[in-house]
Amino acid sequence: MARKFLYVVASLIVLVLAALLVYRIWGMELIRAVMVPREAFTPIAPLPANAYEDAKMWISRPDIRHDNPALWKPAGQKDEPMPQKAAVFFIHPTSYITAFSSAHWNMRLDDKDALATARRFVQGQASAFNAVGNVWVPRYRQANYGAFLTGKPAGEQALAAAYRDVSQAFAAFLKANPAGPIILAGHSQGSRHLLQLLHDQVAGKPVASRVAAVYAVGWPVSVEADLPALGLPACARSDQARCILSWQSYAEPADPSPMIESFEGKAGFNGRPRKDTHMLCTNPITGTFNGAAPASANQGTLDSREEGKPARLLKGVVPARCESRGILMIGEPIDMGPFTLPGNNYHVYDYSLFWGDVREDARRRLANFAKS
Repeated sequence: MARKFLYVVASLIVLVLAALLVYRIWGMELIRAVMVPREAFTPIAPLPANAYEDAKMWISRPDIRHDNPALWKPAGQKDEPMPQKAAVFFIHPTSYITAFSSAHWNMRLDDKDALATARRFVQGQASAFNAVGNVWVPRYRQANYGAFLTGKPAGEQALAAAYRDVSQAFAAFLKANPAGPIILAGHSQGSRHLLQLLHDQVAGKPVASRVAAVYAVGWPVSVEADLPALGLPACARSDQARCILSWQSYAEPADPSPMIESFEGKAGFNGRPRKDTHMLCTNPITGTFNGAAPASANQGTLDSREEGKPARLLKGVVPARCESRGILMIGEPIDMGPFTLPGNNYHVYDYSLFWGDVREDARRRLANFAKS
């Protein structure tokens, strides 16, 4: 009986090793085959001109008091009142991840699963900004995750369609907030659209003078090929306002090659190739361009591993160090949940790892913006 059990275990090990070998050789090809939509791209109709006047087109905005995920705080979180508050425009990351033949290039607005996932992202990410002002988070017909895995024109067309919704929501946000400081933030696909907004609708415009800070987290930004065309510099100091922050989180040993390959494969916003340029890495603990900080300085990591229980804020758990390629290293792998990506990529947890630090960073930059 024992021998038979050992044969079963040995067979399982062989199968696992074979699966890993297949993934190592054909991994991205397999993922693309499953995740890239098979249908032809069909342009989606523009939203009505007044679409974002309707509260139903927002996951969060100030008049949504019940079941607003951006208002969430971990137990025991207390904040000193701010003398001046900002309006916060946050663009959530990709929550539309649908495989096989059911996948569309852009999310339908009635997709309940994608919306529920987006709300969870808003709770764990946009909530970091609720101490500095009212948080606005639009629903939008986001591009499918597969749009980032293909070189087909349909991928860029899907992202362009999603951006049109975001652009329309941003116009409604500015109309509702015609004066006072604003903070712009996003993650992943959201940060991609945010950077496009900066280039198209903020840089060189009067609204640029109102921007206290920009958090383009989870999307690579070139110091030489992107920043000059975005109208704002990198945040070099923790007390600096009117600047841009960005980071990509990896544990050691890290393999960021897929992200770097994608980053280097296209030109920046100023038309210069991104290859051989420096990737912006803000250390979220210190609030500076590059640099290192020990775990003891981390003001709070969100721990949401206990299913069915609210996340806890744990201090002093995760360090941060910007390395030479512009990647933010968080030391040894840490158990944050089931969504760590290959290569020790903690992309999903870019905000959760430093939730307390982001919260204090936004407060500090807004306070200095008000003084200036």
